[in-house]
Amino acid sequence: METGINERIAARVRDLRDKHGLSLEALAEASGVSRSMISLIERAESNPTAVLLEKLATGLGVSLATLFEMPAAPPAPVSRRADQIEWRDPGSGYLRRNVSPDGFPSPIQIVEVIFPAGARVAYETAARPGVTHQQVWVLEGTIQMTLGEERFELCAGDCLAMVLDRPITYHNSTQSPARYCVVIVAPRPA
Repeated sequence: METGINERIAARVRDLRDKHGLSLEALAEASGVSRSMISLIERAESNPTAVLLEKLATGLGVSLATLFEMPAAPPAPVSRRADQIEWRDPGSGYLRRNVSPDGFPSPIQIVEVIFPAGARVAYETAARPGVTHQQVWVLEGTIQMTLGEERFELCAGDCLAMVLDRPITYHNSTQSPARYCVVIVAPRPA
C-alpha cells in the first residue's frame, strides 16, 4: 500500500537526518527551519511548502527531489508512471512529479513540474556539499527565472543550465500554466 506524500516526506527526512547523525536541533541550525516545524514534518503533521522543503534539503546536503523518494527504496532501473508520486506545493499550487526511479544509484534526478498561471516560488538556495547542477527545460508555456541577479525568460523548448549556488525564483506571469522538466545532477546521499 502506497503511503501518502506527507508520510513519504516525513520518513525520508527522518531517514536522511538519522543517516547524517543530526539531531533536530542540528538540522534546525543547518537549514534555518525551526526544530518544532521539523518535528511536525517528521510526524507528517504538516503540509510543508516547497520553499520550506528546499531549506531542509539544503540542510541535509541533498536535492529537493531526494525528499520525495521512498526511504530505502529497492534500486530499480525503471520508474513506472503509475508509481511516480505527485505533490502539490501548498504555497504556489505547483504540481511536481519525480520521474526518476527511487533508490537507483544515479547522480541524475528528473522532475516534471506543472506551474500554475501567476505562480511564484523563491528558493533561498545555498551552496551544498559538492556541486549541484540543474537544467530547466520548458515543455509548454513560459516562465521567468531569476538566478541571483540574472533574469531569464524561458519559452517552450528553451533550456536553462545552472549551478545551485544562488537564490532562484520561478515565476509564471502568464494566464496559462507552464510545464517544465528539471534535471538535477548532484552527489547522492549515502
